[in-house]
Amino acid sequence: MAQYDVIFLGGGPAGYVGAIRCAQLGLTVGVVEREGLGGTCVLWGCIPAKALLEAASMATKVRHAAEFGVITGEVKTDFGIAMKRSRDVSTKNSKGVEFLFKKNKITWARGFGSLKPGNVVEVMAGDGTVTRYLARNVIIATGSVSVPLPFLPFDEDRVLSNVGALKIHEVPKHLIVIGGGVIGLELGSVWRRLGAKVTVVEYAPTILP
Repeated sequence: MAQYDVIFLGGGPAGYVGAIRCAQLGLTVGVVEREGLGGTCVLWGCIPAKALLEAASMATKVRHAAEFGVITGEVKTDFGIAMKRSRDVSTKNSKGVEFLFKKNKITWARGFGSLKPGNVVEVMAGDGTVTRYLARNVIIATGSVSVPLPFLPFDEDRVLSNVGALKIHEVPKHLIVIGGGVIGLELGSVWRRLGAKVTVVEYAPTILP
């Protein structure tokens, strides 16, 4: 059983940054992550959303270019290309984290991690094989996931989580965003700028609470 000074459960902004710092301080480090490195921010949040925002912003600027004395032709958008670029940017950033792991000699245990008695971390890979690691210290940095409404479960077809929202390849005619927080308004503004009708539903008295 391989032993480490510290093992992080989760390879997101807390896990991978903490792991790199621990390695720089001379500790032996392992990180358990079943998806790509970088967490929600890199894979399904900030980074890919900003890439889509840039595309939507560019389309909006070109449409209004005549107001600045710049004459263009008809503006057409291909959301499939914009989405592919968004995913490519996300993948590139994740690979960057992976490079830093190799540079700092951090072990990436790919799979679903469980904490067992005696600081044993059990990792189940995608093929069902189980590997166990022993750690002097374990840091839980698993992040969060979207919570579906009890009467409206995610099917990632019509009812989308933030993950499913970053996989569609066409602009919907009408999109209802449940939640007026950062992610909801950010993604909603992308589709609005690209021509969709967007309705935001928020329980709180203000948006962006």
